[in-house]
Amino acid sequence: MKIIDCITYYDEPLLCEVRFNTLDKFIDKFLIIEARFSHSGKKKPLKFKMENYAKFKKKIIYHIIDNEPDDIIRGKILSSADKRHNSIKRINQSYNEAIKILKNFNKKDFFILSDSDEIPNLKDLDFMQINEKIIIFKQIMFYYKFNLRYGKFYWFGSKACKIGDLISPQWLRYIKAKQYPFWRLDTLFSSVKYSSVKIIENGGWHFSNLKTPKKILEKFKNFGHHNEYDDHKINIKHVHHMLKNRLVTYDHSMDQKNANKVFGANYLLSKENISSLPQYIEKNRKLSRFKRFIV
Repeated sequence: MKIIDCITYYDEPLLCEVRFNTLDKFIDKFLIIEARFSHSGKKKPLKFKMENYAKFKKKIIYHIIDNEPDDIIRGKILSSADKRHNSIKRINQSYNEAIKILKNFNKKDFFILSDSDEIPNLKDLDFMQINEKIIIFKQIMFYYKFNLRYGKFYWFGSKACKIGDLISPQWLRYIKAKQYPFWRLDTLFSSVKYSSVKIIENGGWHFSNLKTPKKILEKFKNFGHHNEYDDHKINIKHVHHMLKNRLVTYDHSMDQKNANKVFGANYLLSKENISSLPQYIEKNRKLSRFKRFIV
C-alpha cells in the first residue's frame, strides 16, 4: 500500500517546505499540480522549483497543466457570475488532472487531496485500520501567520480515499464533512453526502494567506473567489488594515445567496501556542523565513 499526497500549486514555497518535511515519513509520493494560468484566467509563469526540494526529488511528481478548460465562458466583458463559473471550471480541472497520474498506482493505494495551504496530520494514523471509504481531516485554521488562529470554526480541507473508491478528485474535494446515518435515503442519490466517512479529529492545519501584503492581494485577484474581491474593490490598503489589526473580514460561513455581504465579518484572530503547529515550524522558528510569519 502506498500513500499519494496531492496539492494544486500556485506560489507557496514556504508551505511546501513545511509540507514535505512534515509528511515525508508517511508519504510515498508527493504529487504537485500547477497550471500556467490562475483561477481568474491570468497567464502566469510556473512557480514550483524542484531544485529547492532536492531532498525530496525522488518522491515528487510534478505535473503541469498547459491549457484552460474547454467549457469556460469567453468574452471581453464577463459578469461576476461568469467569472465565478470560469474559476470553478479551472479549479476542478486542476483537481481532476491527478487522474492522469493515479492510473500508474494500485487501486488499494490511498490518495490524499489538499489545497497547498492545507497540511493533514498523519501522525498516529493507520490507514489500514480505517474501515470507512472516505477520510476527512478536521483542521485548525490559521490566518496571515503560522500561529494566528481563526477560531470561528474548523476547516475540513484535506480528504482521502483509496484510488479504487475514487470517482474523481473533484468529487472527493466537495464531499460534505459529515457522517450521515445509513438510513438517510438522500445519501443514495447524493454525490456529496455519505455515511461511510471517517472524520480525523486532530486532522492538521490550514494556513490561509501566509503571504506578504502584496502577495495576499495578488492571491485575492487570482484565486477562486476573485470576483467577490473585485466586486468589493479590495485593495492593498484593505490588506494592510487586516494584517495590522489581525482581522478576517471575509465571512467564511456566509452562503452563496448572501455573497454581497461576505465582507462584514471583522473576526479578531487569536494568538496560538506554537507547540500546536507542525514540529518543523517550531524547530525552525528562528530562521528569518519562518520568523516573519510568527507573532
